[in-house]
Amino acid sequence: MDSISVTIITFNEEENIRECLESVGWADEIVVVDSGSRDRTVHICREYTDKVFIEEWKGYGRQKNMALERATGRWVLSIDADERVTPGLRKEIEEILKGRAQDMDGFYIPRKNLFLGRWIRHCGWYPDYTLRLFRKGKGRFVEREVHEAVSVDGKVGYLKNPLEHHTYRSIGDYLQRMDRYSTLSAREMMREGRGAGPLDLLIRPWLTFMKMYLLRLGFLEGYRGLILSILYSIYTFSKYAKLWEMRRGKG
Repeated sequence: MDSISVTIITFNEEENIRECLESVGWADEIVVVDSGSRDRTVHICREYTDKVFIEEWKGYGRQKNMALERATGRWVLSIDADERVTPGLRKEIEEILKGRAQDMDGFYIPRKNLFLGRWIRHCGWYPDYTLRLFRKGKGRFVEREVHEAVSVDGKVGYLKNPLEHHTYRSIGDYLQRMDRYSTLSAREMMREGRGAGPLDLLIRPWLTFMKMYLLRLGFLEGYRGLILSILYSIYTFSKYAKLWEMRRGKG
């Protein structure tokens, strides 16, 4: 059976990391790259692996690639501290390690996202496929400011069993992260040479809301669907407003 390394990046994740590590304790190797946690994250991680590295923060993609570079398994599973590998997903991955997918170099995994105590199945939040499992040497994270993703040189497939994502703990948690992510998104768009005009500020937030709440059936989630759709429209407005501010400052 092929070996597998699980890679995780962390920063002040003591509330999440133990359950995450428990869910991947079956792996041949766990590699953690921490960016200077001030809580008990590193202490907890060292209970599960001796491969814990402290690195100055260099961005999501670069940080995940540093973890990838330290992995020694023939396959790599990259997960976040607030994610959990379900028993069904573990079984499916173990079948791949036994050689079931000789012609594949990577796999998209569906994610179940938890929001305000409920698994969300609409708003575009499920199955929320993300490419996280790949052969070492065949995949690498594209180093972007935010929304980093794995690029695989080869054939990819799809798994059936989900990765659990214990996302935003509260609306306040979402708003705090939104401020950070919208800034990073604006920087990425600035780097790409994009601009932000009146239509971006007026129309794009509404399109985000309509897509999530109506086209992707967010209304079936009750208040949670409404709240999520509004929050994501605010995020869209925020990143374009910050992009406008950045370009104005540059000028």
